[in-house]
Amino acid sequence: MLDSVWAGFGMFPHALAAGLIIGLACSVLGIFVILKRVVFIGITLSEVAALGIALSMLLQLPPLLGAAVLTLLVVLLLAMPLEPERLPRNALMGIVFVAASALAVLVVAGSGVGLREVKTLLYGDLILTTSNDMFLMAAVLLPVLAVFLLFLRPITYTFLDREAAKVLGINVMVWEMLYFCCLGLAVSAASKAAGALLVFCYLVAPPAAGLLLGRRLPVVMLISAVIAVCGTVAGIGWSLKNDLPANQAVVVALTAFFVVAAVLRGVIKLLRRKHTAG
Repeated sequence: MLDSVWAGFGMFPHALAAGLIIGLACSVLGIFVILKRVVFIGITLSEVAALGIALSMLLQLPPLLGAAVLTLLVVLLLAMPLEPERLPRNALMGIVFVAASALAVLVVAGSGVGLREVKTLLYGDLILTTSNDMFLMAAVLLPVLAVFLLFLRPITYTFLDREAAKVLGINVMVWEMLYFCCLGLAVSAASKAAGALLVFCYLVAPPAAGLLLGRRLPVVMLISAVIAVCGTVAGIGWSLKNDLPANQAVVVALTAFFVVAAVLRGVIKLLRRKHTAG
């Protein structure tokens, strides 16, 4: 069994490498998506990136260009100050999400391509990742992750306690915008291969598991990254062995790791209560 899985990895090395790069970047960035309580922004930006890719196909432009430009424009839109009592930010994200989802299908349908291209656009396919795709994703995602980690301290202060950060003289608007630009670039680079569903899963499932099991931010980031790597390897291996869609197999693997983390969290809490009672 393991021999066949390793043989499959050898046949599709770019798929595994792309999945690992996307998983590492998105799982770490996703921690702040959850802490900021804007989980829906992940799927929204993924759909916007899909629309950007569709427009690029129609205009015969590089897919990453359309995805990055459109995603960053939406990031700027979502960063604008709103009146929360009249229009919650989640409502705006919902409108952008449904509009981008519908427009992506219409643009692809209008371009004359087939149903397979529509499915690939919407759901992605890691197995189809080429060496050029992998290197392009690495050239975007790894620097984005490096910038995020370089400025992790002010970003953390901004997200965990906005008012305290202001008192410390931190320009919260600048660091918040930097984070969301990093997130937008990461999503736009990952969406062509991973698709909206898998990108969203990377942004939510591993970070959620990390937050369940860790208390300190470095530990949470490490757990999130490890789960993203393990889920990617397990999912792609499962898909190659059983001839299943790779992206959906990785999603199931990642959510299974989250369930394990939730159960482990419950067991730890139960043991602590017994220890305290004893």
